[in-house]
Amino acid sequence: MRAGGGTLAKQQQQTTTVTTANPDILSFSVEKAATEVCRSQLEQVLRAGAIRLLIDALDREISDFIEEHREVRDGAGRQAVVRNGHARARTIQTGLGPVEVQVPRARDRNKALRFTSKILPPYLRRVPSIDNLIPTLYLKGISDEQMGEALAAILGEGAARLSAASVRRLREGWNADFETWNKRDLSGKRYVYIWADGIYFNVRLTDERPCLLVLVGSLPDGTKELVAIHDGVRESKLSWMEVLHDLRQRGLAEAPELAIGDGALGFWAALPEVFPSTRTQRCWVHKTANVLDKMPKSVQPGAKKKIHDMYLAQGRKQAGEAFEDFRKIYGAKYPKAWECLEKDRDALLAFYDFPAEHWAHIRSTNPIESLFATVRHRQRQTKGNGSRAATLAMVFKLAVEAGKKWRRLRGHAHLAKVVAGVRFIDGIEEGMPNPLENVA
Repeated sequence: MRAGGGTLAKQQQQTTTVTTANPDILSFSVEKAATEVCRSQLEQVLRAGAIRLLIDALDREISDFIEEHREVRDGAGRQAVVRNGHARARTIQTGLGPVEVQVPRARDRNKALRFTSKILPPYLRRVPSIDNLIPTLYLKGISDEQMGEALAAILGEGAARLSAASVRRLREGWNADFETWNKRDLSGKRYVYIWADGIYFNVRLTDERPCLLVLVGSLPDGTKELVAIHDGVRESKLSWMEVLHDLRQRGLAEAPELAIGDGALGFWAALPEVFPSTRTQRCWVHKTANVLDKMPKSVQPGAKKKIHDMYLAQGRKQAGEAFEDFRKIYGAKYPKAWECLEKDRDALLAFYDFPAEHWAHIRSTNPIESLFATVRHRQRQTKGNGSRAATLAMVFKLAVEAGKKWRRLRGHAHLAKVVAGVRFIDGIEEGMPNPLENVA
């Protein structure tokens, strides 16, 4: 007992000594506590300010409504539209935590008019920014069951009341969002470049593996945006015809200048029937994989370097020389690999007729591949959705969220020249000095 007591006293003495001998530790603890208090106070001030602003906005809104109908009279000659207290208090989940508000009410003695707040519509329980946050968390692999906990960590404990069932109901609304987006008017839209690809996804409750046909476009200002997501039957011509005709019917009158995609797509058979003037560029990433697949692994590293020499060449002539080098080295021994490469030579080298600043963007379908890398990550977390409709809605919502991080095309100022029909030779505007012409 004495030994134990002595040990305990010694430990207490050591602890006291360490604390007093290191005043910085104590100072840090006090400073941290003070910071937490200040942060809590700041949040309270901000929340109080937000509530005050919201109340003022609601008061102005109902005052404007009453003023708008000030001349309306009831049967007794009195002003018909008057204030009528407040609705029952409700809690709104915001980025500053839960905020309790009461929406003012108006009464029409004639019972013909009804006031509905546009700031706080009926049944609103979360500000829209939170609904936008949920898809972002999905991209990070947060499940329905974890969503409340994740939102609570970000927005405060009030967000923890979002149950898994509530999150699922929210996701069901994504179907309506997709339907609205899929019927939007495209009149006046102009896509200079479009990227096309077919993306396969697993459906957990069936053996189906739907192919979603995806189009991404570049606007004349260099902004990239999601153009179409279509639930196709494989990557067939018929499915792509449905996509392209639908774009036409919704107002897309101007044909893209260039379309980029994998050579296996039925897209190439459908494109000329809808947009015959659009030029084609085959994706070098897909083509490289297809060519190397027809060669032994032992020679693939060298062959891959030769293919890189083709699409990284500074001009069409140099690329042609790289093609010839590949033929001399591999053509005789691996004729299928050479045939796979040679048959699409013109479509593979089309990018040389466009601004050099755009080459990195238009040589491959990377805009789609990078976009759907995040979507596939979510699919791996959930092991696929339960239905085709759920897959389509989730892919749409996640793609829209991921697409918000897209950057404009490098050299986007040249897009206006591309639209105007200005010719480019080896990436240089016709009539401008080309440094390659001075190379011996």
